[in-house]
Amino acid sequence: MNRRAVLRVGGAALAAVAGCSSSPDGPRRIATTDGFAYDPARVTVDAGTTVRWVNDDDVGHSVTAYEDRIPADAAYFASGGFGSERAARDDVRGGLLDAGDAYEHTFDAAGTYDYFCVPHEGSGMTGRVVVRS
Repeated sequence: MNRRAVLRVGGAALAAVAGCSSSPDGPRRIATTDGFAYDPARVTVDAGTTVRWVNDDDVGHSVTAYEDRIPADAAYFASGGFGSERAARDDVRGGLLDAGDAYEHTFDAAGTYDYFCVPHEGSGMTGRVVVRS
């Protein structure tokens, strides 16, 4: 195989890998940043999409749904596995994601989901996921 053929095959393989990594079926990534923010702070996804929050900061952060700001038929979500906003607020340490840790949630019900970081809510660390049906 000549050099051009190798480059053509290598380029096709790279395109296939890149296509897989950005597949709509893979988790949508949201990072936490050192500016006490989620990046991106607002995302729109289709129903059935899994969102993965990754802590890219040296400080612990949580992902905690506002219980009264998610669809009525939606499952509550919070890092730490809490079943309510009150439980998450009462055990701040239990819901923290340390540097490099991740939390995932699959959004099945259409609607708007607002969430926050318990220890950094006062600094404006909030986010929103809008789920289309």
